[in-house]
Amino acid sequence: MASPPDTSKTIKIERYNSYIRKIHNTKLLNASSKLLFRSTLLIAIVLILFFTINYPPLSDHHHDKDHHRHFHHHSFLSTAFFSSSSSAIGGANWEKQVRRSATPRRPNGFSILVTGAAGFVGSHSSLALKKRGDGVLGLDNFNNYYDPSLKRARQELLHKHEIFIVEGDLNDGALLVKLFDVVPFTHILHLAAQAGVRYAIQNPQSYINSNIAGFVNLLEVSKNAKPQPAIVWASSSSVYGLNTQVPFSESDKTDQPASLYAATKKAGEEIAHTYNHIYGLSLTGLRFFTVYGPWGRPDMAYFFFTKDILQGKGIDIYQTQDDKQVARDFTYIDDIVKGCIGALDTAEKSTGSGGKKKGPAQLRVYNLGNTSPVPVGKLVSILENLLNTKAKKHVIKMPRNGDVPFTHANVSLALRDFGYKPTTDLSTGLRKFVKWYVGYYGIQSRVKKESDNISDHHVQD
Repeated sequence: MASPPDTSKTIKIERYNSYIRKIHNTKLLNASSKLLFRSTLLIAIVLILFFTINYPPLSDHHHDKDHHRHFHHHSFLSTAFFSSSSSAIGGANWEKQVRRSATPRRPNGFSILVTGAAGFVGSHSSLALKKRGDGVLGLDNFNNYYDPSLKRARQELLHKHEIFIVEGDLNDGALLVKLFDVVPFTHILHLAAQAGVRYAIQNPQSYINSNIAGFVNLLEVSKNAKPQPAIVWASSSSVYGLNTQVPFSESDKTDQPASLYAATKKAGEEIAHTYNHIYGLSLTGLRFFTVYGPWGRPDMAYFFFTKDILQGKGIDIYQTQDDKQVARDFTYIDDIVKGCIGALDTAEKSTGSGGKKKGPAQLRVYNLGNTSPVPVGKLVSILENLLNTKAKKHVIKMPRNGDVPFTHANVSLALRDFGYKPTTDLSTGLRKFVKWYVGYYGIQSRVKKESDNISDHHVQD
């Protein structure tokens, strides 16, 4: 009987071919998976960049569609400029931008670090100082307390005037030291702070971080600098708190703050005294009274009243518990800028060096106000007239949120020492603000034409 054919070789060959096919299939699957993963990751990154650039985060105070329409015109390149400015800190190109911006063009001009340069007062002050030939370098952290894209628009405006803003935080000690290594600043205009009275109820820690810790960090770096700069910084009329003696004078007591914001500004004044006494830093505090105007802050009443009136929304007008009208000493931005520059021009040099005091140094505090309080109801009437629209007013009692019923500045000290004299009344200032507002947000409204001679993007002249 014949033996069966030997099939072992055939079976082995088939097993081998099957094994080879499995390997190829596995490799193909792995390659496909990697390609799919990389493609998905790339698409996700592109989408994130797209939405970050075109849809910046909004604060609680600004959600209108006009705002989005206005900012979609910014180019990808301008946005890339903003983001790259912080990522290249310490590089050769970054240092070149810092030096160029901080170098004065006029003889004996100042080299000034302006903190909060993308803010309301900071942007106006920076432009005014640059225009007269001083070197100006900005510092700002672009936080989202209010709409950051408004700050970015101010940054773009400053960039057009060759003012560079370093994106960073006051609590970044290494960054501040680096800036002082690159530039021997003669002056600091310290305007960076967590602003707003009511927001302190929601986020108290932000006030401690910015207004106290950030200020101390700036003073620490300044005291060790060679030379030490002279410092002018923003305090606030809020330090007068529950004071009832009017008008408010610098000699009045300020030991009853009505809000955490006021308490941090009062603490700043005491801290300034300490660093002046121990280290010889020249320090001038400026108590601002309700600053308003073009490029202003959206969290301020005149700003969101304008928005709500144009949108047909109701507005709340506060009265005191005893039915008196709330009044504010509204001060136009141009007047505040003149006060800031006057304080810088009369600031004496610090007397210390490398953290050691060599003699008594200048220490000052001034009110910067308009000297004529206006009831909030009158503010609304002026806006109604300018906007040619009747406001839907709700008169309510002032809540216990830290606000004070009135403010009134005595500015005789600032007048004596550097010629401070406010010249803009509320009607004139609001007309300029409204003209800027409707132009900036591209609003087609019934706003009166009488202000057409005012530039759409009015800035401190």
